[in-house]
Amino acid sequence: MMFAELVCQSNFSFLTGASDPEELMASAAFLGYQALAITDECSVAGVVRAYAEKKRHNLPVKLIVGSRLVLNEDFEVVLLCPNKQAYTELCRIITNARRRSAKGEYQLAEWDLKSIQHCLAIWLPGACSQVNTFWGQWLSRHMPQRCWLGASRHLDGSDETAWSEILRLEAMFDLPVVATSQALFHHSDRLPVQQVLHAIRENTTVARLGTRIEINAERGLQPVNKLKKLYPQKWLQASVDIAERCTFCLSQLCYQYPAEIIPEGYTAQSYLRHCVEKGIKKRFGREPSSDIRAIIEKEMQLIQEQHYEYFFLTIYDVVQFARDQDILYQGRGSAANSVVCYCLEITAVDPRQINVLFERFISKERDEPPDIDVDFEHHRREEVIQYIYSKYGRERTALAATVIAFRFKSAFRETGKALGFAETQLDHVIKNINRRDKAMPWQSQLSRLGLDPASPRVRQLIYLVEQIIGFPRHLSQHVGGFVISAGPLYELVPIENAAMEERTVIQWDKDDLETLGLLKVDVLALGMLTAIQKAFRLINPHFSDKVSIPFITGLGDDPQVYDMICKADTVGVFQIESRAQMGMLPRLKPRKYYDLVVQIAIVRPGPIQGDMVHPYLRRRQTNEKVVFPSPAVEQVLSRTMGVPIFQEQVIQLAMVAAGFSGGEADQLRRAMASWKKDGRLAQFRQKLVDGMLEKGYDPAFANQLFDQIKGFSGYGFPESHSASFAVLTYVSCWLKHYFPAEFYVGLLNSWPMGFYTPSQLIQDAQRHELTVLPICINQSHWDHSLVTEGHQQQIRLGFRLIKGLSESHLLHMVNNRPATGFASVEELRSSKLLRTDDIAALASADAFKSIAGDRYQARWQIMDKQNELPLFSNQQQFTLPGELSDEQNMMEDYAATGLSVTHHPIALIHQQHELPHITLASQLAQKKNKSVVHILGCVTCKQAPGTASGVTFFTIEGHTGNTNVVIWQTTAREQQAAYLQAKILQVDGILERSPEGVIHVIAGKLVDRSRWLDQLTVLSRDFH
Repeated sequence: MMFAELVCQSNFSFLTGASDPEELMASAAFLGYQALAITDECSVAGVVRAYAEKKRHNLPVKLIVGSRLVLNEDFEVVLLCPNKQAYTELCRIITNARRRSAKGEYQLAEWDLKSIQHCLAIWLPGACSQVNTFWGQWLSRHMPQRCWLGASRHLDGSDETAWSEILRLEAMFDLPVVATSQALFHHSDRLPVQQVLHAIRENTTVARLGTRIEINAERGLQPVNKLKKLYPQKWLQASVDIAERCTFCLSQLCYQYPAEIIPEGYTAQSYLRHCVEKGIKKRFGREPSSDIRAIIEKEMQLIQEQHYEYFFLTIYDVVQFARDQDILYQGRGSAANSVVCYCLEITAVDPRQINVLFERFISKERDEPPDIDVDFEHHRREEVIQYIYSKYGRERTALAATVIAFRFKSAFRETGKALGFAETQLDHVIKNINRRDKAMPWQSQLSRLGLDPASPRVRQLIYLVEQIIGFPRHLSQHVGGFVISAGPLYELVPIENAAMEERTVIQWDKDDLETLGLLKVDVLALGMLTAIQKAFRLINPHFSDKVSIPFITGLGDDPQVYDMICKADTVGVFQIESRAQMGMLPRLKPRKYYDLVVQIAIVRPGPIQGDMVHPYLRRRQTNEKVVFPSPAVEQVLSRTMGVPIFQEQVIQLAMVAAGFSGGEADQLRRAMASWKKDGRLAQFRQKLVDGMLEKGYDPAFANQLFDQIKGFSGYGFPESHSASFAVLTYVSCWLKHYFPAEFYVGLLNSWPMGFYTPSQLIQDAQRHELTVLPICINQSHWDHSLVTEGHQQQIRLGFRLIKGLSESHLLHMVNNRPATGFASVEELRSSKLLRTDDIAALASADAFKSIAGDRYQARWQIMDKQNELPLFSNQQQFTLPGELSDEQNMMEDYAATGLSVTHHPIALIHQQHELPHITLASQLAQKKNKSVVHILGCVTCKQAPGTASGVTFFTIEGHTGNTNVVIWQTTAREQQAAYLQAKILQVDGILERSPEGVIHVIAGKLVDRSRWLDQLTVLSRDFH
């Protein structure tokens, strides 16, 4: 007997379905179903995952696309797609319903259902006979020959009544009946998960759901022999008959780019050629060398063969808009770093400086979409987004989705609430769980936090949290992946509203688009581009030559800039500012552009886990001769001294050394990307090793290569991206070296971005002998600004630092500020330019110091309204006696702005406490290697890389500089309170100095000194 489950919701029916689409497909195949319909509620978000699973494992079960729709509490229907026209129809209906409502909701209209011409319908009747009679008449009138009654037996005590109603409706309206389990999960063990998800959706507990809860596992995929006992053969056969009518497959989707970007008189090919030739003159100034011309022609041929002209021209159009609007941008990706893209001005990376294999993304065999991301200034990207919307219209473009999944904190909190645990208890556990401790997982830490892991209730909590972590929670918008179509986009995929105004998203994410071979244009935001552009605008009014990215890179590699880089003086610059990067710089010693390309990529989990860093450094530092096992391997690895650093190299090695075809190499790449999720990479080991042995390679080399590939899995960094980033790295370093004041102002005015807080950036500026002036009511602007005193440039802090201020009100005040400034707080207050709470915030930041004395006196003047009364109009103002202490001023500074330009917390602690054994950051260089040191500072950064075997890296900030501290897992576990909670930390440990002079302190004892300044607010940027 055959059966097809035609009503099935995955966990993309958010907080309803309790199994992945992949699990449902695999289970349906195992149970011997002929077909499975994924029918998520008003959505097709999960169907691509099911399609990919079927395709990946060649599952012998048909996938049917459909959706469950609820018009109101009385009427539910499932629509199935027998053909492409029906699929287009379904997408239109879902789009209309979603666009009528806020994000995450939908509003189906009766008109939507009346408009159906192609979809098949399964009606799921309710309990009210009178209502069912109405809808039975409606369906008979509007969907004749295309509607079935869905009959389900859930063994919950209501089957007899429901069964009688189905038989009544069948007889009354001559509607055929089809059996369905209305599945919500693939196996019975997911019932508790479904119950918890239901409770989370209803914002209640499982216990309070009462009769609304699923009381048994009958809404799972059931064995066929069981279904045979539950339903008449005729109803089961109906499911197979419907499935046979459904021939639509997602592979039938055809995607076309819009044609209006091609001017009249041109074809796509001729216009692309025209734009490239125009760019050649601009980039090279003349006919390029023969080898460059050959590359251009090869790339153009590949683009033509794969019909990607529209894709390149669409991106060309977007970046031309950015150029016209003076929006800084930079393209990246393997396609972006082609010579064609260089000529189209999509990227500033000169392809003569790198060796990126263009075929990586345009292989005819792989038929893989091109890889081009374009980064724009962070605060101006919205202009680019709205340009795309206005050019192509809402019907033809939308952002790709991003699936927001449950992570530990949300899964633990929401599951715990659903099981009835107190929220205060859950918050306490979440706050005190040490997620960085890889050897002691969170489950093992519960007992010391008041939860007994042996109790049935806590065991249930642990099990359910483990199940729910990774489950989809809702759809959000991709950071910038646009899908643009020639016709209405909703004919390809449903569109819905994003949470952000003026944004719409499709229901598929980037992985789904890649699975279907659909193209997207990535319009991304990058804070460093904003900072660089703001620095340029401060520099260029004073120079005849316009300073720009091409101007700086055109000057060639500057030895003085690289001297700064080799000393790891890179706070604030792009990509090489982290603790790990700064530790690597003195060892790798970059001296040219390609060194930066390697530097950026090598401090990544892939090369680290693949044990590639030390061999590369050893060969670079000692000129160790590199022996290649074959000329083919040498061609791939020669530029990185025989060590695979980049993702492209790993793929190339599989092809040249193990005989992988282009399609197999692409499968390997995809498996690498999903290794941490599903372990698919393991199936390639034997093929890789066998392929290399057949070609005569040593077994040790073959196994080493696979281990390196495994290290790259999920973390591999492409050379194409690194090459693009290296341009911005060098530009930011050049600016820091030659125009430090402009660099810091641009950086501070672009925050939040990067690795460091404004406090750390300002301290770094002061260490570079720049004077930083405090916020002043009469001298400051909203942004930080440059002040010239004689020949010296100074930085004046802006109002943007002050917490709680209204930007619009402050800008209004600055624009209307008297030319001579405000003479008193009272003058500002009486001007009505600011709200009272804005004035109070300014007083707390000591912005009135120049006109009102200290901040306490300013506050008194704000509160003193006696002079507004006639009786006191001639009275003298009262002045508070005494002065604030340095500690009080510093505390107020940090509370109001997060920093102080005059006092550092650690400097004050040294003044107030006898600390003879504490070594300052500036003194560590004089200490012996392996000596015991005691350091003290504010905790400003915590890093726990997944590759670091449980180690955590702290940045401890003192008044003379920062110190990098290594905290091993055992140390953190045994001193967890100080490790997790200290704002001011004393570390007693061992100083370690590398041969290149890089200093770390290996923590032994952690002492929480926060009580010395218990009111201090210090921002720590934690990266997990």
